[in-house]
Amino acid sequence: MPIREDVLVVGGGIAGAASAISAARTGASVRLVTHKKSTLRHASGLIDVLGFLPGSDDPIVYPYSALSDLPDEHPYSVVGENAVREGLDLFDDIAGDAYRGGHTGKNALVATHGGTVKPTARYPKGAAEGLASTNRDTLLVGFRSLPDFDASVACEHLAAAGAPFAVDGVQVDFPGDFRADAKVTRYAKALDRNETVSAFGKERPAREALAEAVRPHLDGAERVGFPALLGDAHADEVRSDLSSELGAAVYEIPMGPPSLPGLRLEDLLFDALDEAGVRISSGNPVVDYTPVEGEHRVKSVTVDRNNQRVPLHADEFVLATGGLVGKGITSDRESVSEPVFDLYVPHPEDRYDWWDQQAFGDHAFAAFGVVPDEELRPTDADGEVEFDNLRAAGGVVGGADFAAEKSGSGVSLATGYLAGRTAGEAI
Repeated sequence: MPIREDVLVVGGGIAGAASAISAARTGASVRLVTHKKSTLRHASGLIDVLGFLPGSDDPIVYPYSALSDLPDEHPYSVVGENAVREGLDLFDDIAGDAYRGGHTGKNALVATHGGTVKPTARYPKGAAEGLASTNRDTLLVGFRSLPDFDASVACEHLAAAGAPFAVDGVQVDFPGDFRADAKVTRYAKALDRNETVSAFGKERPAREALAEAVRPHLDGAERVGFPALLGDAHADEVRSDLSSELGAAVYEIPMGPPSLPGLRLEDLLFDALDEAGVRISSGNPVVDYTPVEGEHRVKSVTVDRNNQRVPLHADEFVLATGGLVGKGITSDRESVSEPVFDLYVPHPEDRYDWWDQQAFGDHAFAAFGVVPDEELRPTDADGEVEFDNLRAAGGVVGGADFAAEKSGSGVSLATGYLAGRTAGEAI
């Protein structure tokens, strides 16, 4: 008997999870199919909605007010402000007290590990004490075994950016005997378990030993920022203990991959999928589809399970496979394409027009993706809907430069929420 659901979502990132949960909340039966681990483990864990307008270097304070300034082809212009607000409401419901920022329509300014300041709409509570708009003297702490974060360099960048507080930086050794190339998750587990480590000539709990390594450098700092490795399952407890030991507020600085805040966000989303009753099929790619004969509808998608082709049937489908980075959009030397349904992806014929000569220029490839109608159904080159029961969400939707705008998570939530809800209501 073939596997069949009301709604089938392809893709396991923020857009896929938002689609599946919002579809399930309409009462539809939902299956989410995901191949590899999502790109969230490479992400900061921040929820960016709109940090900059195209072509502008001025950070946006009120993202909702700036939506009307976006071009017509932008995903926000397609779905409208209500979908953006409702997508964020869905996220706030999923995240609960694990995230901050939901009380205001303003962007917060979060300092990054490179010493820049990023406008973001929602941020993990572990980063809350480190907002760059807060006027409190700060100490940044890096670890000599983690070259990705140089605290002194980050301090220089923050000072150059005009941070409204005194900031100093120090590199220390993480207490204990760890491999020189230990993963950040190993340090997090040591703090989670408060393992006994050897430091400063005696055995002691890891949190106490870390505080002792930092204490001589405090010099009156009111808050201390660490790379985001302060525990995983017991991160709140780790920060609280370090704060008590140091007599200063403690926060985490979002880092590059592998990102613990990104992994924590992934856990939140998959817990919410379980709670919503979404069935999950993971580990195998969707490679093809079967149309309904004589209709512009999808009958099933095909999963490659160790060279065995398995059809998954549904009445409605959501494609949330990501953009160029997530491989939801692919390219070769001749063209750009969408690999599952072979959807239309507009792009310049000459590949030398796909990018700009300037590294930070206006690159065409950044906005490659399918062109949706107002219900997020992909359209062909003539503007006609390709499949009546297929919707697109997240990075596979074209028209936005997520990296330049700082809009990736917001677009995923808004399009995911609307695509999933519309698919569920169509049953």
